[in-house]
Amino acid sequence: MSNQTLIDALNNDLANEFQAIVMYTTYSAQVKGPFRLELVNFFQGEIPDEQGHALFLSNKIVSLGGVPTTTPAPVAAAETPKEMLENVLTAEKKAIEGYSKRAEQAREAGEIGLSVQLEDMIVDETGHYEETKKLLEEWF
Repeated sequence: MSNQTLIDALNNDLANEFQAIVMYTTYSAQVKGPFRLELVNFFQGEIPDEQGHALFLSNKIVSLGGVPTTTPAPVAAAETPKEMLENVLTAEKKAIEGYSKRAEQAREAGEIGLSVQLEDMIVDETGHYEETKKLLEEWF
């Protein structure tokens, strides 16, 4: 894997982290209904982790000689809390899959520290995924 290919893949991951920040921010403002307070806290509680991931990715991209993207991936529209949670679940699953692939690519490129950090990020995203899945399990 070339250095540029890894940079491009990390920039895709960064766009997804920016998407998550925007998604959690807008969903926390838009959510309505009887579970609003709990979901606002849930959505806003995820933002610092995603910001940390974005900062790490930005710094790593620069260290590898690239320029970090400033454009988030598109955020899926949602009107109901259930749709919001389903979109979050999809985004977190995508992040887990992306970081799993990226960790392998980083290891193949000799970027062991990057691989280890990406594995730590997989742990974070898996926690987000599992909590979201629990919220949806008995949704009416």
